[in-house]
Amino acid sequence: MKNFTKIIFLLVLVILASATNIARAQTVIKGTITNSATHQPMPFVSVYFKGGKGISSAEDGSYKLSTINSKLTQVEFSYGGYKKIVKEVEAGKETVLDIEMEQPVMNAVVIKTKRGKYSNKDNPAVELIRKVIDNKDKNRISAYDFVQYQQYEKMELSLTNKPEKLMKNKLLKNYVFILDNQDTDKVAGKALVPVYLEETLSDKYFRKNPDKQKTFITGQKKVNFGEFVDNNGISSYVNKLYADIDVYENNITILTNQFLSPVAGSAPTFYRFYIRDTVQEDGVQLVRLNFMPRNTSDLLFKGTLYVTLDGNYAVQKLNMSVSKNANLNWTRGLRIKQDFEKGVDGRYHLAMSNMLAEFAFSKNSDGGIMGERTVSFKNFVVNQPAADSIYKRRELDPGDERPAGTDSFWTTNRHQPLTAIEAKVYSNIDSLQNMKSYRRFMDIATLVLAGYKNFGGYEVGPVNAFYSFNPVEGFRIRAGGRTTPNFSKRIYLENYLAYGFKDQKTKYFLSTAYSLNKKSIYTFPMNYVKLSYQYDTKIPGQELQFVQEDNFLLSFKRGDNDKFLYNNIFKAEYVREFGKNISYTFGFKNWKQSPAGAITFDKTVNNELVTVKDITTTELSAELRWAPHEQFYQGKVYRIPIFNKYPIFKLRYIAGIKGLFNSEYNYHNLNLNIFKRVYFSQLGYADFSAEGGYIFGKLPYPLLTIHRANQTYAYQLNSFNLMNALEFISDHYASANMDYYFNGFILNKIPLVKKLKLREVASAKILYGGVRDENNPSTMQSYLDFPKNNTTGTSTTYALNSKPYVEVSVGLANIFKLFRVDLVKRLTYLDNPGVSQWGIRSRVKFDF
Repeated sequence: MKNFTKIIFLLVLVILASATNIARAQTVIKGTITNSATHQPMPFVSVYFKGGKGISSAEDGSYKLSTINSKLTQVEFSYGGYKKIVKEVEAGKETVLDIEMEQPVMNAVVIKTKRGKYSNKDNPAVELIRKVIDNKDKNRISAYDFVQYQQYEKMELSLTNKPEKLMKNKLLKNYVFILDNQDTDKVAGKALVPVYLEETLSDKYFRKNPDKQKTFITGQKKVNFGEFVDNNGISSYVNKLYADIDVYENNITILTNQFLSPVAGSAPTFYRFYIRDTVQEDGVQLVRLNFMPRNTSDLLFKGTLYVTLDGNYAVQKLNMSVSKNANLNWTRGLRIKQDFEKGVDGRYHLAMSNMLAEFAFSKNSDGGIMGERTVSFKNFVVNQPAADSIYKRRELDPGDERPAGTDSFWTTNRHQPLTAIEAKVYSNIDSLQNMKSYRRFMDIATLVLAGYKNFGGYEVGPVNAFYSFNPVEGFRIRAGGRTTPNFSKRIYLENYLAYGFKDQKTKYFLSTAYSLNKKSIYTFPMNYVKLSYQYDTKIPGQELQFVQEDNFLLSFKRGDNDKFLYNNIFKAEYVREFGKNISYTFGFKNWKQSPAGAITFDKTVNNELVTVKDITTTELSAELRWAPHEQFYQGKVYRIPIFNKYPIFKLRYIAGIKGLFNSEYNYHNLNLNIFKRVYFSQLGYADFSAEGGYIFGKLPYPLLTIHRANQTYAYQLNSFNLMNALEFISDHYASANMDYYFNGFILNKIPLVKKLKLREVASAKILYGGVRDENNPSTMQSYLDFPKNNTTGTSTTYALNSKPYVEVSVGLANIFKLFRVDLVKRLTYLDNPGVSQWGIRSRVKFDF
């Protein structure tokens, strides 16, 4: 549910936009473009309304362009080195124009390629792109010793197509002032209603040796939707989707997916390249190089590169888009334009980058959301060292307030002025958030999508945990909530009450946190103390991701689900986060465990069975976490990490102290966890994790490591999906986990199947471990016996022996763009009672 809150605004906009239609008459032109001499189709010809936007012809030379602007009646056809053609059309009607482009004009040089089957061998286009690849390191910023420049970026979200139906709806009559602010010139044939705008101005510094990069934000301005929308979350999420684009990188990350660059080292393997012509610009000879994917379903681009023939083989201009057949979700169109500027040293650097992408529930939706990010660069200075104090200055942390800048500041410093329509977005949204009807609508939307109902500074929820059931508690009801920053910037409270009708016991939880830096306890850098007390049931070893354990849907489980504990836990924590994404946590925990369900605390003493009522321990703990270059979605009351290529390390130490607050045992517990995402370009990516732990001391089994088992039907990434609860216990162990996402690399090449845009996934999980004799009840009769089956008396809990526990899975993801289904196979310990050798697990994931 927390994942849904970061996209609540985007989903609401898509729902609104998908119901819209254009009521005005459209001017439509379509046809085919061919070469007048060869009569062959000509792809990538620019077709546009004069004074408006345009498109490029398809691979077969076909095109279709439309607009609702009746003033646009002249259509221009242009292709580098060929004569421009201008045609007059009648507004409001559909016209078929088949165009023949005339032979190249004088002073243009045509480089002809061999006809016939495409091949990399003896292909001058491939030879040229290899020269670009060989020279790309010297054309990047990292080739300089020092670089500094000013960067301005503008991020805009708009509803596509004017929502005529919504404007006529009486319930939305108060919002006409927003829906009426539309732009019909930016994209041909579409009316855009801007609803989100964010501007950032910053100074950038780069130093090669020692390597250092600094970004100092001098101004940031964005619309504010009020307390119901996580404005920082929207900003983080949108800026992650529209990340910086470096064509010289082998892989370009867009919409959380990796696309292979047309100048990547392996580009000739996946792309086709064609030389079209050469032209001169500012005295520099340029080659126009077209490229397209060999397989249009892969995550690749198609478009045009302009390459300099001055010996640098640099990219001077770039226009590219994504094939409509690409295995990409929710995206109806994606276009990238970049212009490079010649510096005083004769080399080219990026001067402007523009990315435009439209999102919709389906490609046939009448409306959607158009996102556009424009980045421009000024005052580019190379090889002039900045003062050392610049590189020692502190950058703004993610949770820091940005300088907003006055209106005069933005008027002076914007690289390009806002249009009247863009400028109006700020005032429109300010008016919107103060409207009672809007606040009421967003209150309901938050309840439906996030599961929480807001009452000022307190949220009630999550609603999916209000009712659940299990064998120990029977029907269980729960009510609770949490405070938000509107309640206090320093104090955060969370609580719930629950009641089981079968065990007739009341459970409860209460926590309070106090921020030591006047920031939210979820905001970087975290610095807070937290106290909590909980009395509730718990399945030993169950650790679920991003969901409440008493989520109603997780009440349905496979096999016997009757091993529970009642826990009384008092915890005190101090969390501190600081630069370089390092954090530490010091904790105190007093923990009393009582058996429930099929678990009993029995042991044999002098050949007599003795039942123990409960176990009490007191622990002191310390945890160190290092996540270099970590990014995350920052919400009001949560924070979700964004995985990248950098690893995450967690080291934890726990000391049990006998005699402290009735603690019964002395022990030491050491644990190390490492996570790393590895990208394989067109072959997808894999998440690897490794974990190991060792417990020093003589302990009963509830205090040993109970390995994470999952008996729900939902696929859990960090659990063993065919292991039964409390099946395996260790006092020393090592585990490894791999989840591989092929992103459709195989299925994209199978006819018909590729139309479904499915994606392959595979996983493998392995666990080694064991229990030393001093902690094994079969050799130490004074310790608690492992749980047994109440009917047969056979053990249901085991220590791992010399053989590892192993399970693997293969699956299909992106089913209906949302679902992943895995077939899981357990490979070892198949003789244990109640074991399932095969299983089917599913998972919901919103992804592009």
